[in-house]
Amino acid sequence: MKLALKQYLLFIFFGSLAACTSAPPPPPPLVEEPEVAVVEAEEVEEIEYGSFTEDQLYQTIVSELGAQRGDLEEAGDNYLDLAMETRDLGIVMRAVQFASANADINALMQLGLLWAEIEPDNPQPHLSLAFQFLENGNYSQALSHMARVIDLGGDMDFTALAARTGRLEPRDRQTLIENLRQLTREFPEQETIHLALVQLLAQNRQFDEALYEMQLVLQSIELTTNMVLLHGQILQNMNDTDGAIRVMRNGVQEFPDDGSLRLSYARLLIQDDRFEEAQEQFAIIVEKDPEDWETLYSITLLDMELENFDSAIVNLEKLIAVDQRFDESQYYLGYIYEQREDLGKAIEHYREVRIGTNNFLAAQQQATRHSIALGELEDAHAWLVRQSSGQRRLEILFTTIESSLLIQANYITEAKSLLDTALNRFPNESELLFARVLYHDSQGDQAGSEEDLRQIIRMQPDDSRALNHLGYMLADQTTRYEEALELAERAIAISPDDPCHYRYPRLGSIQNGAL
Repeated sequence: MKLALKQYLLFIFFGSLAACTSAPPPPPPLVEEPEVAVVEAEEVEEIEYGSFTEDQLYQTIVSELGAQRGDLEEAGDNYLDLAMETRDLGIVMRAVQFASANADINALMQLGLLWAEIEPDNPQPHLSLAFQFLENGNYSQALSHMARVIDLGGDMDFTALAARTGRLEPRDRQTLIENLRQLTREFPEQETIHLALVQLLAQNRQFDEALYEMQLVLQSIELTTNMVLLHGQILQNMNDTDGAIRVMRNGVQEFPDDGSLRLSYARLLIQDDRFEEAQEQFAIIVEKDPEDWETLYSITLLDMELENFDSAIVNLEKLIAVDQRFDESQYYLGYIYEQREDLGKAIEHYREVRIGTNNFLAAQQQATRHSIALGELEDAHAWLVRQSSGQRRLEILFTTIESSLLIQANYITEAKSLLDTALNRFPNESELLFARVLYHDSQGDQAGSEEDLRQIIRMQPDDSRALNHLGYMLADQTTRYEEALELAERAIAISPDDPCHYRYPRLGSIQNGAL
């Protein structure tokens, strides 16, 4: 249980929060200037139509009327042609607007290059091109245009590059690293270039260099939460967990209201088995946001890890009351009362776990186990029947679970009766037959086991489980070694990676001719 709790606590913080998206609004009417999706372009000045040919003027009117009717794609194509033909800045800007609305990457690339030719001293077209090349995965070209934006006096966040290069081949990333190093020399005052360099070095697992560059960055750039996270991740990847924790602790002191940073710090503490310290961080988050149910759930799991069951019960009941993590909370309440040997309450909570949820089967198994332990066999059986009513596969599964638990509790006659009744309803059902094999095994009834196993094999000749079981039984309990070897070889051919094949100590001797 402890290992499972820790794995969950780590898992929930490794995942990233997906950004919410929504459908774009309809295109604005002609009287308004549509926004450029990729760059913040200046408002397009009123187009001077006097310099156009009659055909070009006609195309602009047709395109605008088409756009008003909602045919943005055709309008975009027409404006792209007009832009290439006229090289007029107003037309180019209008074409960019339509290409952005249509998400026409190819058109945006062509228009960006044309715009840069028309206005060579304007950083905006290079900004547009930089983002288009980033989206296309052409990072070297993107970097070139990003540098040009800076060269022309614009602003550029180079960390946008690092956000897209996580899956690059190391050699390709190394090329970008060298280019960034050159840019740090050309534009030493540009903070995001240095940060992007640190990020790419870390992505390339060049942690010593990344840490060196990070330390330079920390001396010259005002600290941000992203810098704290990056610094901590580098140290963690260098197996300096204490150093990473120290950086994160200082970070949450510097940015006490940043919940994401505090969550990351708590995750790091959990990884280092510092559960009580992690719990303190979660408590701060919940104090700031009492309805942060996921964090409250995490606190509860830590309480269980530390066996603070009284506190865990309070929080689990609170989660149930607001229908948050309902099934998990019921399951863990069952577990807590089980640990306290209050089997009645454990059964009550285990049975509250709803069908279709992750812990449903485990909860029903535990509830049945405890009901049998209390001698409440009829109640246990009736509950499983109600839960599986009308669901053949679930009824069969519950029968195998119940029979196994009855055998474990030494209710042998009841287990046999349950299985025989189920097989009368579902004759030749392999799972029920195998469950009865386990019953026969528990009673030392070799003939009964063999009969049911051979019935399974007749119905399902490729059932490696039955082949293995029968082969092992014959090798272990009889002198029918050749027959056992044949069964084992069939099982191995069907399922060569099954670890059950290593249960045949005598068959190696058969193969070597010793028996």
